[in-house]
Amino acid sequence: MKNLLLSCVLLLTIVALPVASQGQMVNRRHVQQTWKTDTANHVVPLHEFRILLKRDAIRPIDTPRFVPVKKAAGTYFGNEPVCVVLSGEKTKAYPLSVLLFHEIVNDEFDHVPVSVTYCPLCNSVRVFNRNIQTEDGNIVLDFGTTGMLRKSNLVMWDRQSETWWQQFTGIGVVGKYTGMELHVIPSMILSFKDYKTCFPKGDILFVEKKPEGPPYGMNPYRKYDSLYRKPRLFFEKIDKRLPPMERVVHVSTNDMDRIYPYPLLKKYSIVNDDPGGKNIVIFYREGMQSILDEKDIRKGRDIGNAVVFVPVVDGRKLSFIYENGHFKDNETGSEWCISGKCVAGKLKGKQLAVYPYTIDFAFALFAFYPDVEIYSKQTPGLF
Repeated sequence: MKNLLLSCVLLLTIVALPVASQGQMVNRRHVQQTWKTDTANHVVPLHEFRILLKRDAIRPIDTPRFVPVKKAAGTYFGNEPVCVVLSGEKTKAYPLSVLLFHEIVNDEFDHVPVSVTYCPLCNSVRVFNRNIQTEDGNIVLDFGTTGMLRKSNLVMWDRQSETWWQQFTGIGVVGKYTGMELHVIPSMILSFKDYKTCFPKGDILFVEKKPEGPPYGMNPYRKYDSLYRKPRLFFEKIDKRLPPMERVVHVSTNDMDRIYPYPLLKKYSIVNDDPGGKNIVIFYREGMQSILDEKDIRKGRDIGNAVVFVPVVDGRKLSFIYENGHFKDNETGSEWCISGKCVAGKLKGKQLAVYPYTIDFAFALFAFYPDVEIYSKQTPGLF
């Protein structure tokens, strides 16, 4: 009887452990997690996962509420960053000050199910289409936070199959949908002030006061983006080509990946380029504050802002210059704002399409894209 009781205790202990905890995953905090995930199906080593919290301890927003941007002026301040998604005449904005505490917003935009995601440790914002095509047909996923990191980056899970997804790349890395890649929806980061000015009919995510913990508008990662700071929970070798917390714009094509460091963008304000034969233009200007600097994000330093566009209007390719504080195209002399909207001149009212891009910390970008090319204005053929 004693042996039977001992066997039952051992069996219960095994069941309570996470499926993938058989000495493979790092769980120094002894966090109890239970998954239905098929961890035998994976494309990355399981020992790279760090278990830190219970799943959804950082709670995603599943029923987002929006208000017209004009009604949010008392909630958000002028230079705070928001993630903006465009679809025709419709626009939505998701403040990073809110994403800082939820990391995922499951939403629907223009009849398309989307997830707006943010990993503060990597400064990575990604907007994904939640539709995937499988052998069983079209499936709409809902995402949550696993409580795990890999290479300091958020690992998401879907509630339909409990597959684990890397937020930085949008790739399923463990479970049923391993190897599948989520479709990225182009988005841009703007200041609240620029969003309100350029898209006055747009909507913005609105949330009530947090019931517990630091309030929205406060930064739990004070001084995290100091240029040479060591990244949190990053155990790989740091690539020294750039300071670890340097912000870089990342553009990917079928043939290559290229990054544009913020100091270079700050120096020139405009970059016309063609990575992998794809024509792009990058606008940069000051006027956006870091939410990862001071405890009160209103006091964060100005880090500037960059947005990447397709420089084509009505089938006509444009080239751009920065003149007297304004973005202008050489072909018509029209004036454009940081959102890619033409505000004066022959093309007034036209909107440049956003080219898919990200703004990440250099250490994370190098970790996931080690062969990435660094843009330099002095490099022959790059400018």
